[in-house]
Amino acid sequence: MIGFELTETQQAFQDMARQFAQNEIAPAAAKHDASGEFPREVLQKAWEAGLMNPHIPEDCGGMGLAALDGCVISEEIAWGCTGIGTAMEANTLAEMPVIVAGSESQKKKYLGRLTEELGFCAYAVTEPGAGSDVAAGLSTAVRKGDAWILNGQKMWITNAGVASWFFVLAKTDPDASTGSAFTGFIVEADSPGITVGKKEWNMGQRASDTRGITFEDVVVPDANRLGEVGYGFKIAMKAFDHTRPVVASAAVGLSRRAMDEAMKYSMERKTMGKPIAMHQAISFMIADMATEIEAARCLVWRACYEIDAGRRNTLYASMAKRFAADTAMKTATNAVQIFGGYGFSTEYPVEKLMRDAKVFQIYEGTSQIQRLIIAKELFSRR
Repeated sequence: MIGFELTETQQAFQDMARQFAQNEIAPAAAKHDASGEFPREVLQKAWEAGLMNPHIPEDCGGMGLAALDGCVISEEIAWGCTGIGTAMEANTLAEMPVIVAGSESQKKKYLGRLTEELGFCAYAVTEPGAGSDVAAGLSTAVRKGDAWILNGQKMWITNAGVASWFFVLAKTDPDASTGSAFTGFIVEADSPGITVGKKEWNMGQRASDTRGITFEDVVVPDANRLGEVGYGFKIAMKAFDHTRPVVASAAVGLSRRAMDEAMKYSMERKTMGKPIAMHQAISFMIADMATEIEAARCLVWRACYEIDAGRRNTLYASMAKRFAADTAMKTATNAVQIFGGYGFSTEYPVEKLMRDAKVFQIYEGTSQIQRLIIAKELFSRR
C-alpha cells in the first residue's frame, strides 16, 4: 500500500527544522540578503542542532539519513531562506560523490571531518565555458608518479570561499568519450596553486558564497582520486540522483513560503470593500499555487522513494527538479503580482523570494537539461 504519512522520526525532524527556520533563519534572511555576509552564526546553530550533513554515514560520525528524511528537512529550511539553505546544502552536493564512490579511508577522513566541527566543502565541476555541457570542461589532471597535477578553472562554485576541501572533476584522457574522459578528485582547499576568486554578487540567494577557483599545477595525491580513473563523470551524475531531489525540495519550501506570504497579504489587503482574497482572480492564483506545490512535493517524494529503495531514480529526480524549480519561479512571481506595487519593494519579502527562486531553474542542471534527461530516459525504455 502506498502511504503519505511520515514516520514519527521524520515528523520530529520536520518539526525541529520548521522551528529552526522560523526562529533562526527567517529573522536573519533579510540581513544576509542585503549584506551578502556568509551566515556562519546561523549555520553553527544548525550544525549543533544536527540539521547539516544529514546523509553522512553513521560509521563516519553522521546520522546516515535516507533521501526522504533529508528532503523533509531541506523543505523546511528553505521556507526560512534558500540562500542560507543553499549554504547548508552545498555540503551535501560535495559530500555525495564521496558517499557514493569513496573508499572507507576517504569517507572517514573527509566526511568525518565535517561531523567533528562546523566545516564546509564544495562541488567544483562547472567551468566558465562548461556548465550544462560538462563534456566541454577544460580542467586537466596529468599523472606524475603517485600524484596528479591539476590545472584549470571552475566557476559558480558554492561554498568555494569557506570550504576546506573540494570535489573536482578533471579531464584525464582528452581522447576518450565523455563517459570515461574525466576523473574525480578530493582536493584540499589549502593546497599550493589554488586561487579562490571574489565573491559573486548574485541576483538572489546572496547569503551563499559563490566564487571561481583557479588551479595552477596543484599536486593531488593519487590517494585522493575518487573511484577509478575515467569514472569521474559517472560519479558526478550519480551524485545528482541523490542531490536533485534535495534541490527540488528546497524549491518546494520557497514556493510554500511565497504562498504563505501571498495568502496572508490577500486576507489583509482590501479593495472594493473586501479582502482581495475574496476576488476570484486572486483566489484562483492561490488555488493554483497550492495545487502545484503539492504536485511538486509528490514528485520529490517519489524520487526519494526510488533512491531509498535502492533503485536508480534519474527520471524522477529530473522530473522533481524541473517541476519544482519552475513551480518556485511561477509561485514567487505570482506572489509579487498579488502584492502589487508593494511586492516590487524590498520592504516586503516576496521580491527576495522571486530573486531567490530563479536559480532553481539554473543550478544542478537547468530546467531545459532536466527535460532532455527526462526525454532520454523515457525513450530509452521503449
